Amino acid sequence: MNDRIRVPEVRLVGPNGETVGIVPTDQALKLAQEADLDLVEIAPQGKPPVCKLMDYGKFKYENAQKAREARRNQTNVIIKEMKLRPKIDAHDYETKKGHVVRFLKAGDKVKITIMFRGREQHRPELGFRLLQRLAEDVTDLGFVESSPKQDGRNMIMVLGPHKKKADARVDVLAAKEERAAERAAEEAEERAAREAQLVKRPVAPKKERGRSENLDPEIEA
Repeated sequence: MNDRIRVPEVRLVGPNGETVGIVPTDQALKLAQEADLDLVEIAPQGKPPVCKLMDYGKFKYENAQKAREARRNQTNVIIKEMKLRPKIDAHDYETKKGHVVRFLKAGDKVKITIMFRGREQHRPELGFRLLQRLAEDVTDLGFVESSPKQDGRNMIMVLGPHKKKADARVDVLAAKEERAAERAAEEAEERAAREAQLVKRPVAPKKERGRSENLDPEIEA
């Protein structure tokens, strides 16, 4: 890093962030060498440029660690979409609502679209009431992030989850592990019951094999 600095003087910052002052570049390089540190240009646009004494290898490593941690904690916002008709029947409504519940539990946003056809376009209140009903049915899992709005033949509302994506992922994994543990316990109980049944089952006495009678009296048995 040191050989990239080609200015007569720099504003020098110490390794702990303290300001040393404006010093000749040669002197700054000498101070870096004596402290077994690197002279790193951190603000080349400054007049004079700002340089800092630091362990550049350690600096790069810590930045890489921070970037890795940030990517790990990053939550990718996914918007799912669910389409409904204003005159949807009860069974279809429950099915669609189930999908919305699943999406919200997973920490995803859901775009709800009411599609109007023909004369239904003159009855926007049907779609509005349906969206209100759906929002109330899932209020424990999500909230109305974007209120119902008419967009041509469609009416759109966006629901946001109460839980963040990362938290929802933890809950989903915990629920899967719990279900797996329950299944394993049930299988163990069934296996134990079958084994106990086999133990209790009476064993039939072994039939003694008698001496067969010979039909030919001239042949000795």
